Amino acid sequence: MTSFATIVRDMRHKHDLRIRKWRTTMSGCAWRVYHADGRAVNWIESPYPKTPISLAIFLHEVGHHVIGFEKYKKRCEEEYHVWVWAIKEMKKLGVEPDARVKRRFDLSMQYAVDKAVRRGIKQLPQTLHRFMKQAA
Repeated sequence: MTSFATIVRDMRHKHDLRIRKWRTTMSGCAWRVYHADGRAVNWIESPYPKTPISLAIFLHEVGHHVIGFEKYKKRCEEEYHVWVWAIKEMKKLGVEPDARVKRRFDLSMQYAVDKAVRRGIKQLPQTLHRFMKQAA
């Protein structure tokens, strides 16, 4: 198993990432800034990886840059593919996703799908149907 510090270093280098801030909460954000001279800077915020769940959140934010912000038209679909990438990457790095990671994936996807439905999504991709709230 690779140490979390090594994972952070390798991900930052491989994907040309800058960390704006290490968050103290289990949340994250990823964005790209385009400068007038044509440079693009990849930024993330996430908790510093110390546990499988904080690693999953870190890798999830990295995944936004790996997958790309424009690849999927629907935001909820992008979130799904980024989570799948992060979990696969964890396994590849020798860190088994635990119950907290799996629960976070499910809750995050339920939130993303619910938000898309509230905003009036016309057609939800089939892979996301399992995250829809069940009618009471």
